[in-house]
Amino acid sequence: MDLRLIAGLGNPGSRYAGTRHNAGFMVLEALASSQAQVVFRNQTRLKARLAEVGWGEQRLRLLMPQTYMNACGVSIRAALDWFHLRPEHLLVVVDDMDLPLGRLRLRGEGSDGGHKGLRSAIAHLNTQAFARLRVGIGAPSQDRAVRKAATVGHVLGRFSAEEDPLLRQVLNEVVRGIHILQRQGLGAAMNALNGLRIQTRTSPGIPH
Repeated sequence: MDLRLIAGLGNPGSRYAGTRHNAGFMVLEALASSQAQVVFRNQTRLKARLAEVGWGEQRLRLLMPQTYMNACGVSIRAALDWFHLRPEHLLVVVDDMDLPLGRLRLRGEGSDGGHKGLRSAIAHLNTQAFARLRVGIGAPSQDRAVRKAATVGHVLGRFSAEEDPLLRQVLNEVVRGIHILQRQGLGAAMNALNGLRIQTRTSPGIPH
């Protein structure tokens, strides 16, 4: 896979910063912070914030759509057109309530799986054939009725203090996986990420 653009999905504004639904934004922020002098800037024509890692043919663009989740496809389509890229150059990063925190799922294509951000991307790209990485955020309950009633509050809520160490480890593994994707391709990155069961590290001798 010739990765040129990563679109991390979320909702814009301080009200939604740090919420579970903004896991895609968090991944891009972690990726940017792992590099020197990478800054996100507003790009009105793309309806997004954009940062660039590297240069020339190795340049990787990081896109945070500012359209809200259910219309993010507008921004992704605009970015692909502006930079003369194709869906096969794209990775979309989203949250996934069906996966527990600590689990990741990378695929080369597929349906939206009920995710409104992926639904918008598929509609505006007119294809399901683009890579996507789902970042587990956990579900509010395994009971179907309780889960349905609590979904909005859960995805728009923030990670707890107890979850923060695990979240940091997840973000570190995602950054590592993206580097593998760049250097070794989609298959190697899938092997590295999809089997992970990330757990909070504890110090030896400390009960847990």
